[in-house]
Amino acid sequence: MNRRILVFPCGSEIGLEIHRSMRFSTHFELIGASSVDDHGRFVYEEYIPDIPFHQDEDFLRRIAEVVLEYRIDAIYPTMDAVAETLHNIADDLQCLIIGSSAWTTAICASKKATYALLRDYLPTPYRNTQLVASEEAALVFLERTPSSEMLLLEYLPGSEWTIDCFSDRHGSLRFQAARGRNRISNGISVNTKPSNAFSAEFAQWAQLINKVLKPRGAWFFQAKEDAGGRPKLLEVAARLGGSSGLFRCMGVNFALLSVFDAFEKDISVVPNTYRIELDRALQNRYKIDIDYQHVFVDLDDCLLVRGRPNTQLISFIYQAIGEGKEITLLTRHAHDPDTTLKRYRLSELFDRKIHLRNGENKSDFIENESSIFIDDSFSERQDVANRRGIPTFAPDMIEALLR
Repeated sequence: MNRRILVFPCGSEIGLEIHRSMRFSTHFELIGASSVDDHGRFVYEEYIPDIPFHQDEDFLRRIAEVVLEYRIDAIYPTMDAVAETLHNIADDLQCLIIGSSAWTTAICASKKATYALLRDYLPTPYRNTQLVASEEAALVFLERTPSSEMLLLEYLPGSEWTIDCFSDRHGSLRFQAARGRNRISNGISVNTKPSNAFSAEFAQWAQLINKVLKPRGAWFFQAKEDAGGRPKLLEVAARLGGSSGLFRCMGVNFALLSVFDAFEKDISVVPNTYRIELDRALQNRYKIDIDYQHVFVDLDDCLLVRGRPNTQLISFIYQAIGEGKEITLLTRHAHDPDTTLKRYRLSELFDRKIHLRNGENKSDFIENESSIFIDDSFSERQDVANRRGIPTFAPDMIEALLR
């Protein structure tokens, strides 16, 4: 039986990366949960809303109910504070918590504690320096801000890196590699690629952090150049990085490795060595309220665009086939459709093929009301919509049909 993994909160960038990392695994089933509905409910097929916030009094009761009701084998926390809370109540939950220990997680959640623990081992930013426009501005800022609420640290103007790491249950550092944070949005590296800068130094840092903090599973640290061109430690996090998918696509699946390790399974890390770059942007996902059993699809400029298969539409067709829907090709193709489909290895996609050669209306061949119609031609879509009253889709709309 597959292990059932609860990802909480599931809509964070970490939760979404866990889903990308594990959705095709035959060993685990993912269940997403969140306190506030967000993108996670569009991504996780099995989704639990309205979980109390981890600091709420009712959190333990509700999460314990979820563990029992949904037969949860392990919880994968995606935020440091949530991980700390879950570790503290793990005995009450009788459930495995994936990731580093409560102590390691708590240290990593505090930059002050992290710097205090590591400053004797590797370069950390020096304190009591603040970039301000004037002495008066500095005095006003300091007077208004309690010293316990902030760290005043050295200004680091140079390049920045994330070093993604994995440590197994035996305490061995099994992987470390740096990637440049080339473009950053809302604290997330939205353009990144592997970097060899300071590779020996970062490898040494990874070993030292692993020895002192004893993380388990996926973790990372960040570094940034000072004014003299030397790297300084920014932070350590006891979780996978949001853009660690770069290394996942080189063969290092941090989330999957972490879960296998949590269940006491031995792992191997064998990365590929090709050049790769990750660039990120907002992605659209949809929930669309239509019920249909039949799909009618055009060929020219729809299934085939500029002489190439429309892979997004083909993905949808396979999704529909998997759901037991009937697929019909409805085309005015100038040549033999079967010959063209065979050329592109698409001939087996369809239950029926209807070839119109005498100017017939496509709407005359759509008999079932429980249908959708996909065609690049506005006039064809308009005629079908008016005469049959069914939803019609242009190729640019197919993304709304994908799950």
